[in-house]
Amino acid sequence: MSAVPPIEDQSREPAAPLPVVLPPASALAVATLVRIVFGLVAIVAVVALVVAISLWQKVDGMQEQLARQSADALAQSLEARTLARQANDTVRDTAARAALTESRVAEVALQRSQLEELMQSLSRSRDENLVVDIEAAVRLALQQAQVTGNVGPLLAALKAGDLRITRAAQPRLGPLQRAMQRDADRLRTSASADNEEALQKLDQLMRGVDELPVLNAVATRSGGLNDWQAEPIPADAAWWERLLLVLRGEARSLVRVGRIERPEAVLLAPDQTFFLRENMKLKLLNVRLSLLSRQVDTARSDLAAVAASLNRYFDPSSRRTQAAATLLLQLQAQVRTTEPPRIDDTLTALATAAAGR
Repeated sequence: MSAVPPIEDQSREPAAPLPVVLPPASALAVATLVRIVFGLVAIVAVVALVVAISLWQKVDGMQEQLARQSADALAQSLEARTLARQANDTVRDTAARAALTESRVAEVALQRSQLEELMQSLSRSRDENLVVDIEAAVRLALQQAQVTGNVGPLLAALKAGDLRITRAAQPRLGPLQRAMQRDADRLRTSASADNEEALQKLDQLMRGVDELPVLNAVATRSGGLNDWQAEPIPADAAWWERLLLVLRGEARSLVRVGRIERPEAVLLAPDQTFFLRENMKLKLLNVRLSLLSRQVDTARSDLAAVAASLNRYFDPSSRRTQAAATLLLQLQAQVRTTEPPRIDDTLTALATAAAGR
């Protein structure tokens, strides 16, 4: 048993602590515990040392790695600077080349625009010369056709102009080419033998003027006899019938009864009849010249004068007079429908092409 410590007076100052005296078993346990604690501390120290060493190694490796990475980064930075410098130089050279290229492209564009303007001016001048040549040829052929009445040269001029425009291959002259084709087709359809037929009828009239019977002459009827000519005597008639027929014919030839509406036809002398026929021939010649010169109004007036003379001075009951009147009516109808050749579409297209629209 342990000794019971004496009760100290609290009023006095405390005394020094007394050493604790442990029994041997307790001391052994404490020593064992101390050893265990020291062992644990040693183990912890060793573990901490090992951990410290490994951490130091890791830190050393990290430092080396960081040093290598820093060296690599420095090298890459130097290389990047070099590449950046080279890139700047390349960009500068590229910018200079681009500026030079742009200036050359601008020069080429300017030269191209100038060349296009020159080509357009040459094309316009060529087109203008072509239009002027075609217009001169067409107008000359038109005048010739209006004077002579022959549309052949005009058709040839239109065809030649069409071929020249086709060879030129200019789209701007397409309307002119189409207008020339339309006028050529219209001239081909309207060109016929009317003029030649009219001239033939005029020649026929001129040849038959001398054979037309006038009103104041004893004209032969279409049957071979007139009202005052003696009747034929039959071969088997008796002598007294023959005598009566002869006397009857002589009596009828002594007196002639007729009705003439125009007194001037009766008073026409034989020599005046000659001049009347010649005057009609001259009128018909004037009609011929008027048709050849495309003077339609003059031809109409001359034909009207010939028709008036025919109706006034010549026998209307004669077949020749009726045939001549029929020819005159046909001629008047042909002249009335005859028109000079016109190429209005071509002339309008030429004016438009010359104006450059």
